[in-house]
Amino acid sequence: MFSTKNREPTLDDTIRRELHDYIGGIVKAHDSALLKAGSVTDHIHLLIALPRTHAPADLIQAIKTGSSKWLKTCGTRFRAFHWQSGYGIFSVSPAHRVALETYIAGQAEHHRTITFQDEYRKLLRKYGIEFDERYVWD
Repeated sequence: MFSTKNREPTLDDTIRRELHDYIGGIVKAHDSALLKAGSVTDHIHLLIALPRTHAPADLIQAIKTGSSKWLKTCGTRFRAFHWQSGYGIFSVSPAHRVALETYIAGQAEHHRTITFQDEYRKLLRKYGIEFDERYVWD
């Protein structure tokens, strides 16, 4: 999961499906599979099956760079588009895949009650990941 730069509310319904499809193409080109994508205006969640021979950081860089360049060609309102510098990546047990797909599909409803930042903090705490607020957001 990662956010738009400064959590700008850029990803709306007019571009969402195309963005997910475009990211799916990037993922496929890296010998991986996009199993589920879900986004709201300021961030995106991706469930990806990544072969053990590929570095997650390399795939995330390709996704963020490629999709950012593509979005900038999709109209004047996207010309200044950027993703945040960082990202969160978590592994998931196959036994939890269906629950995660349901969660990702319900992003619009979910984010009516919790912000991206609060959601991200909650995930970091849940998995015991220490973080410094000064370096998490941009």
